[in-house]
Amino acid sequence: MRRLFPVSEEAAGLATDEGVGAAVQAREWSLAELAEAYAYPQLPPGEPRPWLRANMVSTLDGAAQHDGRSQPISNATDMRVFGTLRALADVVIVGAETVRQEGYRPARAREEFAERRAAAGQGPAPAIAVVTASLDLDFSLPLFTSPLVPTLLLTGAAASPERRAAAEKAGARVVIAGDGVGVDPVRAVRALAELGHTRLLTEGGPRLLGQLVAAEVLDELCLTVSPMLTAGDAQRIAGGPSVTVPHRFALMSLLEEDGFLYSRYRRS
Repeated sequence: MRRLFPVSEEAAGLATDEGVGAAVQAREWSLAELAEAYAYPQLPPGEPRPWLRANMVSTLDGAAQHDGRSQPISNATDMRVFGTLRALADVVIVGAETVRQEGYRPARAREEFAERRAAAGQGPAPAIAVVTASLDLDFSLPLFTSPLVPTLLLTGAAASPERRAAAEKAGARVVIAGDGVGVDPVRAVRALAELGHTRLLTEGGPRLLGQLVAAEVLDELCLTVSPMLTAGDAQRIAGGPSVTVPHRFALMSLLEEDGFLYSRYRRS
């Protein structure tokens, strides 16, 4: 990270080019600094409630993928942010199609974040929670055979009993979050919170993020804007039916490096 454009009232006086240059050194941010910058908010005392953030990347012309994958429009710093957000989360929610396309693996323990996670009462790594109506997944993959934390499968009550049995035999934990074949986003978030997972992170894909937006359960969006143009017909970061009234989010921070913008928005 090279530059920070402050958006808080206290920092507004530094938001000129001269102020930013004087306040922020052109240097790479440490992982500890990134963890502070992306820390989950301190919610009011009382019954813990989940906080769901999304982490996505998009090109200048709105593509969330190139040739079906997000990696070609990302960069090394985006991956450092990606790793930091994972290290702060209790659970990572992802759609089944994204698991297939991106070759998802279990989250790994990272020594740099071990002390922070222990202090927050978290295990060594976040669980991966796959949203899947069909449970049509390859249970021989490392995501199921060698995770540090058992992989969760969020599905509906009408899911195939045979596939549920196969998933559980492979070591996955099946969580019912819908009355039919599909998953209800509101129930999914609530079910994860009941398991003790309140720091939630979703990495999409676009179809899942669209469902979370439509259900009004998304609290925060961390969006990397890649300085690339791809044209074509790639998906946007959120798909599916449009909402009746656009949801307004407020910009909380904006980081820049080599033309990539790393933004953080919260529900306003």
